[in-house]
Amino acid sequence: MCEFPEVEEYEVAFPSPKPKTRRPKPSGKSPLRVVHYSDIHIDPWYTEGADANCTKFICCRDYNDEPAPGHTFRPAGPNGEHTCDSPVSLEKSMYEAIKTFVPDAAFAIFTGDIVDHAVWNTTIAQNTLDVTDAYNRMANSGFQVYGTAGNHEASPANSYPPLSVSSSTQWLYDVLSSSWMRWVEPRAVDAARKFGAYSTKYPDGNLRIISLSTNLFYVHNYWLYEEPMEKDPSGQIAWLIEELDAAEKAGERVYIIGHMSIGARDAFHDASNYLDQIVNRYEATIAALFFGHTHFDEFEIAYSNYSQRIADNAVAVSYIGPSMTPTSGLPAFRVYDIDPVTFGVLDVTTYVTNMSDSSFQSPEGTVWKKYYSARETYGALVEPPLAPLETEDGQSEEETRELDPAFWHEVTKVFEEDPAALDEFISRKRRGWQPSICDDDDDDDACRKAEICKLRAGRAQDNCIPPGFIRLVGKLGEEDASAGPVATKLGGQQHECGGSVLAETLGSVAGDPEIRAWLEMLINEDYDGRIL
Repeated sequence: MCEFPEVEEYEVAFPSPKPKTRRPKPSGKSPLRVVHYSDIHIDPWYTEGADANCTKFICCRDYNDEPAPGHTFRPAGPNGEHTCDSPVSLEKSMYEAIKTFVPDAAFAIFTGDIVDHAVWNTTIAQNTLDVTDAYNRMANSGFQVYGTAGNHEASPANSYPPLSVSSSTQWLYDVLSSSWMRWVEPRAVDAARKFGAYSTKYPDGNLRIISLSTNLFYVHNYWLYEEPMEKDPSGQIAWLIEELDAAEKAGERVYIIGHMSIGARDAFHDASNYLDQIVNRYEATIAALFFGHTHFDEFEIAYSNYSQRIADNAVAVSYIGPSMTPTSGLPAFRVYDIDPVTFGVLDVTTYVTNMSDSSFQSPEGTVWKKYYSARETYGALVEPPLAPLETEDGQSEEETRELDPAFWHEVTKVFEEDPAALDEFISRKRRGWQPSICDDDDDDDACRKAEICKLRAGRAQDNCIPPGFIRLVGKLGEEDASAGPVATKLGGQQHECGGSVLAETLGSVAGDPEIRAWLEMLINEDYDGRIL
């Protein structure tokens, strides 16, 4: 319920000075294809025919005190419902779709969250089974998978203590490392067993994959609340610097993957600031970053100067993948066209299955289709427009321009100038399902500014969605983009992955005008005896 404290200034030390080299130019060679899926949230108790509109926190389960299957108001279909986490059938259909659309995929990136949202009812035994089964299904589908630890994999959820505090999550690190070892180098398993991260070389190219445990920077991981708070829980930041410095010296490009993005509003500001310093130092080595957690189809830009966020200062892009679980939109996965030499991202294509289509609940399985291509959709908006991506060697630099940090900043400039383009982006975040767009009312300008600010927030301290109580109620008289109903409108999208139920409850209560006035008095300490 509190605002974040000011960031404690700390200059991260690096073992070598930053070189003058910049991002390499595209090679013009035929691209590789890489798959990205996230937040599958499999519910092992999903029951076809159970009530999909129940009185419980999670529906589509056969509760003893709820109507039995066959006697429900809204029976759950076999392949999933928007009110429920995912059945295994939906997960399997996604893997089949991936094999159909991308039979030549170089590898897949999975950015975490396997376990369902029944966070009050997890056990180590069940989470072990859930995590192991999910990775076995991925392996049986024939993918080379680079995974990362989601906040829901732990039991209790979000529980990732630093090594200096407790070893109570060692069981999960053992489970994850056993699942990942089929795809990563043997040396990578050591870090995985220590704190749930690893660094491994892609065997068919000059690329290194570094998987971070972003749970060690997550505000809902209450193990981190110490006084003083550790600057580097479990030594992961120091380890990351060592791996990036070695990659730079070896001339490798690097993908950083994790569950929660570095600039997410629920990342600790201090840790995010330190990680952003690392991204800036190794900007020429880091080809891209990939995350999930928000359940939305979006991105995030890091800058060398956050007081002047312009294209020339944009240094890195975090690609935040949409969820497979249908609670926040149509189930989705992404496919990236990748330069095989520089490993820069040339295009991002999102695929979905339409749950409103009559074929979705078919016994034969769901139908997946292309939703949109970022190059086709956003490349047409910038000046000069991006040329279509070809699939043969020998393309010109114009034809193979990477979707680099400067490009994505240019896209946000278009959003500033064209509200309709921004509204379409916001709609795509949920893949067109119940889009939450900025209304044409007195707050629409502030709403759009906050959304653009969030896209330009490679550091959490620059994210315009404030925390908890302040986010949901707003401060009386504030005129910035985080105030009042705007914060409610945007911030209400941010709790798909294990946020505070108390904050959500207070946000609903604050909708009452009288209660809201009281809360605003409370926030502004404008009591004058009136509360008593």
